[in-house]
Amino acid sequence: MEAIAGWLPEGLATAPAALLVVASFFTSALTAAFGVGGGLAMLALMGLFVPVAALIPVHGAVQLGSNTGRTWHQRANVRMDVAMPFIAGSVVGAIAGVFLVVQLPDSALKIMLGAFIIAITWVKIPGLATLGRIGMAAASAVLALTTMFVGATGPLMSPILAQILPNDRKALVATHGAAMTVQHGLKILVFGIAGFAFWQWLPLIAVMVVSGFLGTVFGTSWLDRIPEDTFRKWFRIGITILALDLLRRGVMDYL
Repeated sequence: MEAIAGWLPEGLATAPAALLVVASFFTSALTAAFGVGGGLAMLALMGLFVPVAALIPVHGAVQLGSNTGRTWHQRANVRMDVAMPFIAGSVVGAIAGVFLVVQLPDSALKIMLGAFIIAITWVKIPGLATLGRIGMAAASAVLALTTMFVGATGPLMSPILAQILPNDRKALVATHGAAMTVQHGLKILVFGIAGFAFWQWLPLIAVMVVSGFLGTVFGTSWLDRIPEDTFRKWFRIGITILALDLLRRGVMDYL
């Protein structure tokens, strides 16, 4: 146990680290099967054990590995005509994140995001399904900027892609993975330039990425068996639960 502890960052015990590795499997399986949920669940769990200053960059590194594995494993279903504009917009948003300091209170941001997610999940936005490349790039730029401050923006991107890809659950999950891979990769680059010491966390991140990839393989087998209508129903329910929790946390911060 002491040998294992020697590979962990200071302040993180062996038992919590083991719990995070196991959780990486299940959260990655959840996202691979339903396209949403795993990132926020992992962020919430990591928040119990990981110091605040390291939470967003370390979570981003783990999610980079998870989404890269999902994209590669589901690569046959990635819609590059949809992914590429989102990727281009992500670059713009990440560059803006280097220079722009967002002054919005965290509680207000949570309430705004929660309300937006619920609205776009249950209300069909006219024209969104036929959004052009410029529109998709602009949306992704905003999401990439947001992810620098709130950590997990998968639930924001998922309902947008759900309206652009309304009848293909496999393309939705795989394309979401490709877009989030780029967003998390850019986030890691920005934090690295800012001086965050990723090397202290690399052993834990590496083991969590491997565990997450195994979860992705398992979750993809679920996705292959789920009927389209069933997937869409649980997709909306999952997104709504996550958004309501964002609203709850935002309101509680005000109280």
